[in-house]
Amino acid sequence: MTAPVRHPPVTNLAEGEWHRLHPASPLLRGGLVFIAVLGFIVANLRERVVDMFLVLFAPDLDDGFDAQYEQWQGDWANDPIGGIVTNGLVGWAILAVALVIVAVIIGFWLSWRMHTFRITNEAVEVRSGILFRSHRSARLDRIQGINVTRPLFARLFGTAKLEVSVAGQSANVQLSYLGSALADGLRADVLRLASGARAERAAQAADAAGATLPDSSSPAPDTQQRANVSAVLGQRVDEFLAPELDPSLAPPESVVHLPLGRVIGSTLLGGSTAWAVILVAIIVVGVTTGQLWVLFSFVPAAIGLVSYVWSRITKSLRYSIAGTLDGVRIGHGLLSTGNQTIPPGRIHAIEANQWILWRAFGWWTIRINVAGQSVSAGNDAAQRTLVLPVGTVADVHRVLGLLLPDSAAAVDPLVDAGLTGRDGGGGFSRTPRRAAWLRPFSWRRIGWAAGDGVVLIRRGWLLRSLAFVPLARMQSVAVSVGPVQRMLRLASVRIHTVAGPVVPNLPDAERDEADRLFQRLADEAVERAASDTSHHWGAPPSVAAPTGETTDAG
Repeated sequence: MTAPVRHPPVTNLAEGEWHRLHPASPLLRGGLVFIAVLGFIVANLRERVVDMFLVLFAPDLDDGFDAQYEQWQGDWANDPIGGIVTNGLVGWAILAVALVIVAVIIGFWLSWRMHTFRITNEAVEVRSGILFRSHRSARLDRIQGINVTRPLFARLFGTAKLEVSVAGQSANVQLSYLGSALADGLRADVLRLASGARAERAAQAADAAGATLPDSSSPAPDTQQRANVSAVLGQRVDEFLAPELDPSLAPPESVVHLPLGRVIGSTLLGGSTAWAVILVAIIVVGVTTGQLWVLFSFVPAAIGLVSYVWSRITKSLRYSIAGTLDGVRIGHGLLSTGNQTIPPGRIHAIEANQWILWRAFGWWTIRINVAGQSVSAGNDAAQRTLVLPVGTVADVHRVLGLLLPDSAAAVDPLVDAGLTGRDGGGGFSRTPRRAAWLRPFSWRRIGWAAGDGVVLIRRGWLLRSLAFVPLARMQSVAVSVGPVQRMLRLASVRIHTVAGPVVPNLPDAERDEADRLFQRLADEAVERAASDTSHHWGAPPSVAAPTGETTDAG
């Protein structure tokens, strides 16, 4: 008998054909909720199940149990499950439960069968739905980033969730779930297509597929099955122990790692600690004075705060950031892991902040503005705007070198003066002394500087801030003058970018200097946007930036 022909597994998902997700996707998306609800129902019906067996076998007991048996029957008469048992409908009930389970399984299978996706040279497309069909398409030239997350339970199945972030409200496209290796490969393919490099992909994929053809002399079925099980278990263990960011993607010196002590210390010294002390004090005072309503009002807030602190610590574990050929890649997480890839030309603003309690340790945090993600879009989206949870000044220099690779040489000499400087100097402008009437503590820190298409704005005393805005990404600029500012001959300059945690604002600058800055930014932003080619980082120069064409990264 001729052995069946084994076809090689699909390793290239970006060839333009329609593909399905991992077979375990329905279970990971909605099946876990169904199992949890079923387990909750069974756990709460344990006593009823025991009573059911007692009622069924009570007639065989001694007469001394007659009164007990009649009381049971009276209680069961008013109970739905008791009514099913006493009326002899147990078989029908089991049949109904079996039909529901079968219907759920069929629904899960149909949802997997009808959920398909494909990657073309122009877009990522997803079709889904059983009764109500939907077809979503995300253009590759509007991709702002690609996120691969691996929740703990999904890691047990060797799967990962891939999310394509696109400029626009609720425009992100999710592929939940793919095989872990396939998700990493698909991310690389999508980024390669989005970069404008589309050469020789089909030939390379064909060569790779040919190299993975299995040997015709396969071992015995039972031996092969045991070997496959052992290989799967070994692969899962390797995935759990492997670093979230592949060291082969970037040189070691480009990676920033966070010590565990710094993560815990910075969290305890953050602003959440002050709120925790206030909440605990309110709860203690309320309990000691007999105001029990405080428990219902502030205990949930305390639980939410503890959850936030724990989430911040766990998401900072195994943190890494590095520059790759396709952009900046950020990884984090211990049990549930995730990594984010931000292609070049997608960062609209950067801000380094230092909370006053961190000042003695020299710690800073960095956030960014990226189209399609804002602080109001949920905790996950807000987490993706945080590229450095806590780091030293040296870490800030290294991260800025990754986020602003084309301007690093010009910006780096200004960073130290922007982080801790005051009273002008270091290339920054000087704020007049009369600004102290409006900002008595921080007026000495207010200033701006510029270098190679990037404007820097420093401000703040309680919370030190240094913002960076690539002028090629700037949306608009505005000058505002209030009544008191008009009397003091001051003005504020606001730079508008996409929505996000970074709000570049130069408060209370000299009025004439604010006008000059406004004109300079308005003119230079047009020039920088016209010559910018960072959003087509993989294309030849002649393709990436046609002569006279203004580019737009979203």
